[in-house]
Formats: sequence, C-alpha cells, structure tokens
Amino acid sequence: MIKMNGDAGHPRATGELLKIRRASLAAIILALGTAGIARAETTPVGVPDKSFPESVTSTSDGTLYVGSFNLGGVTKISGGKAEQLVKPGAGDSRSTLGVLADEKSGTLYVCSNDISGFGVAGPSDVKGAWLKTFDLKSGAPKGSFALSDPKSLCNDIVVGADGTAYVSDSFTPIVYSLKPGGTALATFATDPQLAPAKDGVGLDGIAIGADGNLYVTTFVPAKLFKIEIKDGKAGAVTELKPSRPLDHADALRAHGGGLLLIEGNGKLDKVTVNGSEATIDTIKDGLAEPVSVTQIGDVGWVAEGKLSYVIGDNKGKDPGPFKLTPVALPK
Repeated sequence: MIKMNGDAGHPRATGELLKIRRASLAAIILALGTAGIARAETTPVGVPDKSFPESVTSTSDGTLYVGSFNLGGVTKISGGKAEQLVKPGAGDSRSTLGVLADEKSGTLYVCSNDISGFGVAGPSDVKGAWLKTFDLKSGAPKGSFALSDPKSLCNDIVVGADGTAYVSDSFTPIVYSLKPGGTALATFATDPQLAPAKDGVGLDGIAIGADGNLYVTTFVPAKLFKIEIKDGKAGAVTELKPSRPLDHADALRAHGGGLLLIEGNGKLDKVTVNGSEATIDTIKDGLAEPVSVTQIGDVGWVAEGKLSYVIGDNKGKDPGPFKLTPVALPK
C-alpha cells in the first residue's frame, strides 16, 4: 500500500501503479475472453434430433442458422442454445436446403423444395422449388419467389455487395438472380456446361470470390466453375482445373482471397484460384457426410448432414446425433 504523504514522487508512483494495475486487469480480461473463445471454437454445437441439416449460415455476432432437409424450418443457435426461428412450413415453405443470412438487409434467404420424389415428405404440400425470404430477427415471412422450371431444385444462395441474391438450381443449368426490391427471379446465367449429367446432380454451391466473380460447383460429377460478372451481367463461364480430383463438390463459401469447399466424401477444403486453375488444399478430412460450412472469425462451422440415412444406402438406420463441427481455418 502506498501512502499519500505529499511527496512529489508518490503521486507519480501512484499513477504509474494505477496504469500497471489497469494494464494487468486488461490483460487478464483479454486472456479470459480469449480462453472463452477458444473453448467455444473447439466445442461442437448440437442440432435438433433427426433434423438432417443441409445448409448452415451465420451472422457476425456468432449466431448460427441451420435448415432441415426433412423437417423444414430454420433453427437459430446462439450461445449454444437452439431455438426455432422459422417454423416448419412457415411462409408456405417445405424442405429447407440452402440458407443464407444477409445482415445488411436483415434477411434470411432460404431454399425451399418439394423433395417428396426423394421419399421425403417435408412439413407441407407446397409443390415446386422456391426462394423464400424471412426477417432475420423475428423469422417472419417476407417474400416468396418461384424457380421457373418444373424440374428445378433450389440449392444455395449468395448475396452480392449491391444486395443482389444469386441462386443455384441443381436440376437445370441456371443461376437465378433477385435484385433488391425485385418481385421475381431472373435468369442470370445459363450454360450447357452447368447442366446436370444423366443420373447426376448439377449446380450446388455458390459464392462470390474476392475478384467479384461468381463461383459454383456441380455435385455429380464434381466440378468447379467461374462465372464472370461484368457490370452486373454474366460473362464467360469457365470450368476450373482442380489440382486433384474432387468428390461430390458441395457447398462453397468465400474465404479471404480464396474459397472454402465442402466435399461430400468428408472433406473441408481451401480453394485458391489462379486463372483457370484451382489449387485444392484439404483443411480437414473425416467429417460425417458434410454438406455446408460457414465462417465465424477464424473458425469454419461444418454441418454434418448424414443424408445417406434419409435418402441413401443407410436409410432406416439410426444416424445418431447431429452437430455443427468447428474447424480452425488457415490464415
């Protein structure tokens, strides 16, 4: 304890001590905070039982949003607690595939589909493929936009800097767009290269790269494409040559100067594009039938969909618990 005896040196010493104490306290708080973040980053987050997630998205505060392939709706997960944000069937929605949170407009974009042809009834009897929009905070329905082709399957969404949403269609060679305030989807890009192969699945993941161009995957056969964007319009479509073969190329997300890619055979990859070539570096392997990824800070949260237990070889077997798995991302 330092006494205040009027000596000119003591007030200075007291001030210096206060500075040291404050600095020490700040360091302790920072250390505790960092430790808390580290714990959160290494702990998987549970997803509602038997919900078969197909896509996951997030907001800057760390909140996660995950859809359900079989049950429909969207679950919000914050602080490790899950709550139903969009109820199954809300806004005439059905089975939920791609989900995307756009904080700028306060909108949650959702791909809703009738997948009864796969043996999955979903929560309603609405036919067709739709892009649905909901309020990001309340989950209230905002809009509904049909994909034009009867064969369409709305798979995933990305939103550009100008607020335009782009939507991939797995069963036609079409990428749709929806401008802010738009009342209907428009065909943004179409190309024979993007068409699904016989008995295959076409367009799947979709992202906007650091170069401002659109990137898409096709699921089976697994391919990666660049769609140039010039003055808001689609330009050349180029198939990229991967550094190694891809297996069931699924979700795609922007990551720094590159992309994050999910491969259905259990991998989360980093993709670096140089011209017409794409270097594929595996970040993590051994994931349980991954379907999507979203980035929060330096962590990628991977949704393990286990869809083979609802539409594949394992149908009828117990898939066990569902979770979102955190994976440290490279700088």
